[in-house]
Amino acid sequence: MLIILICLLLPLLILWLTYKFPVLNKVGSIIVAYVFGCALGLTGIVPDDEATHALQTNVAAAAIPFAIPLLLFSADIKSWTRLAPPFLKSTAAGLLGCALAVVIGFLIYGNGDNAETYSAVGGMLSGLYTGGNANLASLKIALGVDDATYLIVSAYSTVASAIYLFFVIIVGKRTLRTILPDFKDDREKADLEINIENHDHELFYGLFRRDNLKDLGKALLLTVIIIALGAGIAKVVAKYVLEGSFQSVFILSISLLAIVASTNPKVRAIKRTFELGTLFIIIFSVAVASQVSLKVLSEVDTNIFIFTTIVTFGTLILHVLFNAIMRVDTDTTLTTSISLICSPPFAPVMGGVLHNKAVIGPGIAVGLFGYAIGTYFGFGLAKLLLWL
Repeated sequence: MLIILICLLLPLLILWLTYKFPVLNKVGSIIVAYVFGCALGLTGIVPDDEATHALQTNVAAAAIPFAIPLLLFSADIKSWTRLAPPFLKSTAAGLLGCALAVVIGFLIYGNGDNAETYSAVGGMLSGLYTGGNANLASLKIALGVDDATYLIVSAYSTVASAIYLFFVIIVGKRTLRTILPDFKDDREKADLEINIENHDHELFYGLFRRDNLKDLGKALLLTVIIIALGAGIAKVVAKYVLEGSFQSVFILSISLLAIVASTNPKVRAIKRTFELGTLFIIIFSVAVASQVSLKVLSEVDTNIFIFTTIVTFGTLILHVLFNAIMRVDTDTTLTTSISLICSPPFAPVMGGVLHNKAVIGPGIAVGLFGYAIGTYFGFGLAKLLLWL
């Protein structure tokens, strides 16, 4: 109950604080949510046990299906066709960067008797950083990894991903724009931009005003219908077509249904859908960030931890370098990177941080593509490493 109250009430407190204190308003509500959530986890206010983590995961998992349709209802689909080429380049750069980072780590640690272990670890990490935890679990089975190694890799990758996540969210754009171009079409971005900071006043004081409740009710009802339809489609596909595909098919289904709904002018005209979706993203952010704990570092396997760190940040560095060569913009680079490494639900988070909702739809698509190929990518790379 404490976790649920924190995840529901803290976002409202954050919105009030960003209204009350201009400096927090400039930082942005999503970044503040991650800082607050991380502080709760590290200070022990939120218990560090399996039951609590399971509840936090459930809250995060429940928030995202509501956030995605609400964020996409006002989407401009025509703009996505113009964004496709840089996103395709950036996705290819991300996959290549991940593969090379794994190879570099393997050349350092995968010698002699360690070759088979680190080839499997490299394969799991490449699958994880392409398609998420579902592919990590499937690669454990496919590569015959023992439980102890799997748990270590999973735990250390969580820590490395958390550090990566805070970097790209808090200082990512400011850092990368020194070597990458800005979002290409400034006029289009101006039209599509949703400045989260400037809307924080409205979110706390205006989102739930009586004259907005009717529109919010319509948006939530449509969202619930989309979630129900998406879950139904995913259940059928997972049962009769592709076992174990529920999560990826579910995200894909609700995203596609929301995009179809956004083609209706009446849906796009519903007020406050993006703002309400952002509130669910803040709930998600608090739930995810509050899981951060240093307990996992109490018994460190130094080599695997460093290997994991090399892969995590090596993937980001190489991704950025390749995109710099191809002149892919900062927003596209960050969105594809976070979608691949942290999974599709983080594309809306990055869109909010960048104040650019044009990247959300393509970012989700990149993450879903990663879901689809992650297991094959990781398995193939693991076998290839043994030839080095």
